[in-house]
Amino acid sequence: MRELKVVIADDHPVVLVGLREVIQRDKCFNLVGEALNSSQLVEQLVVHQPALLITDFNMPGDETYGDGLQLIEYLIEHFAGVKILVLTMESNPLIISRLLEMGVAGVIAKNHIYQEIGKALNALAHGRPYAGPAAPATSVISNPKVIDERFSTLSPREVEVLRLFVAGNSVGDIARQLNRSVKTVSTHKVSAMHKLEVLNDHALLTYCIKADPWNL
Repeated sequence: MRELKVVIADDHPVVLVGLREVIQRDKCFNLVGEALNSSQLVEQLVVHQPALLITDFNMPGDETYGDGLQLIEYLIEHFAGVKILVLTMESNPLIISRLLEMGVAGVIAKNHIYQEIGKALNALAHGRPYAGPAAPATSVISNPKVIDERFSTLSPREVEVLRLFVAGNSVGDIARQLNRSVKTVSTHKVSAMHKLEVLNDHALLTYCIKADPWNL
């Protein structure tokens, strides 16, 4: 089996040291780069073009790359060929479900990192995603209770804006139909996206179509 190139990223040097030791003991992997923040991470990916990235979920970021879901979305969009294994202290099942829905190869809780990293690397080396203890039993999208809970947090105006958006209307179209300003409609849409925990129009459309609260 050919060695898979790996980049690791975490803002805690002690975590990088631990990951480095584990990876260097595994003949399936070749550690080619390390990063302490999101900017360094992107630089390492551009230079080395690895097969696998192991990255912390929360790292110092900048306006371009950010961290958390914003960073992961950027990485998936711009480095589609890289498998991403996420390390996180985040215990919110909605966030973890969202990461898996976005297409990461696996999620490891940091308090289980040294128990799970070997299992995760073995799975990824054989082309399998890793579903460890951090992974929820079901996807948020497939869980009707979670979907109902999320939509119940939306205001009536936000629900109306989303209904028109899913029907194919632009923000400008919606503003004209509801006799509101574009700024007001945009504010409702952005607020709804935050409540539903989606990051862009494509994700919002996908979520609403799958959830289908209007029985379209």
